[in-house]
Amino acid sequence: MFELLTDKLTTIFSRLNNRGRITEEDLDTVMREVRVALLEADVNFQTVRAFVQKVRVKATEAITLESLTPGQNIIRVVQEELTSILGSSNEKIAESSGLASPIVLVGLQGSGKTTTTAKLALHLQRQKQSSNLVACDLRRPAAADQLETLGKQIGVPVYKNMSASTPIEVALEGIAEGRNLGTDYTIIDTAGRLQIDDDLMTELETLVSTVTPIETLLVIDSMTGQEALGVATEIHSRVPLSGLILTKMDGDARGGAALSIRDVSGIPIKFFGTGEQLNMLDVFHPERLSSRILGMGDIQSLVEKAQATMGDTNLEAIEKKIKTASFDLDDFLNQLQQVRKMGPMSQMLDMLPGIGQLKKKMGNQDLNVDEDRLTRVEAIIYSMTFEERQSPSIINGSRRRRIAKGSGTTAQDINQLLSQFKQMQQMMKQFSKPGSRFSGKQMFK
Repeated sequence: MFELLTDKLTTIFSRLNNRGRITEEDLDTVMREVRVALLEADVNFQTVRAFVQKVRVKATEAITLESLTPGQNIIRVVQEELTSILGSSNEKIAESSGLASPIVLVGLQGSGKTTTTAKLALHLQRQKQSSNLVACDLRRPAAADQLETLGKQIGVPVYKNMSASTPIEVALEGIAEGRNLGTDYTIIDTAGRLQIDDDLMTELETLVSTVTPIETLLVIDSMTGQEALGVATEIHSRVPLSGLILTKMDGDARGGAALSIRDVSGIPIKFFGTGEQLNMLDVFHPERLSSRILGMGDIQSLVEKAQATMGDTNLEAIEKKIKTASFDLDDFLNQLQQVRKMGPMSQMLDMLPGIGQLKKKMGNQDLNVDEDRLTRVEAIIYSMTFEERQSPSIINGSRRRRIAKGSGTTAQDINQLLSQFKQMQQMMKQFSKPGSRFSGKQMFK
């Protein structure tokens, strides 16, 4: 979402690097360009004005410091202020106050609220906390059916009662069901509207005051632009919100509203969605997002995704295979599938520092990994026998033709895979030698 803004900011600040001296005129030029870049990205103009003023004051002090890298001092100030706009610190979900502590999700229709309800349940599940889901949208039966289907996918119970007279009745029944099941949280999916109206607000006010949730979270589409700020402010004026969940952060909108919504509304951002899959709900860390916007990457989040997907036990098993030179194509296939579970490769690349500069050096060529190619690799390995996966060296011409026919690929595709796998095995042997700088486990991470 922030690719265009990141490109512009990276270009602006690249001119400051390796400069021994920066004048106030240089700073004026930079701040003017930053202001334009933020406004073009649809960041709220009041947020931009306050941001530029704060950065200018601190950056003026920074360029007067006795330092060999005044440019880096300015970039540091920009990152600090950008993080401050986004919320300064990570806001966690409130701890359960007892059995079936209620969490209410609210939002307009089409914001991804029902899917986000299941995503939040999966997040809590990974934190070793149980939950049950409650379908309180009595106006749209498909919403209850959708929530029930999503609940089955992640093994979380869903309560619905489409014959109930009011959503409040369903919510109270769902909380009682959660207590019977002994869950830590009960997550309530409320009805959405195409726009804010008095009926919606009255219904939400009554439901929230009745169930007294420990969290009331607004799910908001980050691609709706400045309208998102108005929605958050208006709902918050009637229903006290404890946090925001931004969806569709993987979209191609300018994204400025997502940057300014915390500053304008005063409501902390707790999560953001990066895709349709249920595991694509990330905890919001302001300092990490500001780092990514400035083209500095987000290695910490990337490592956390890898650990959550693969697990230390899996990594230790792979390390043992690497050290004993027994890493085969079955292991390679397993690791490829684990990595793909982390999300689209393009998102993984965006977490690496310097990707923006690398794209520019390559003439802004697309560095995204071809997902179709990875699918072909899986098909090739699936078309091999057990012996061929264990010992790829036995694959001759006739075996190649059989594998190509079974996988819908060509002999050239198979040759390329085997060549790359052989190179990887050789690299692993180097890493696993005594005295190597990295262990097999570190290298695989």
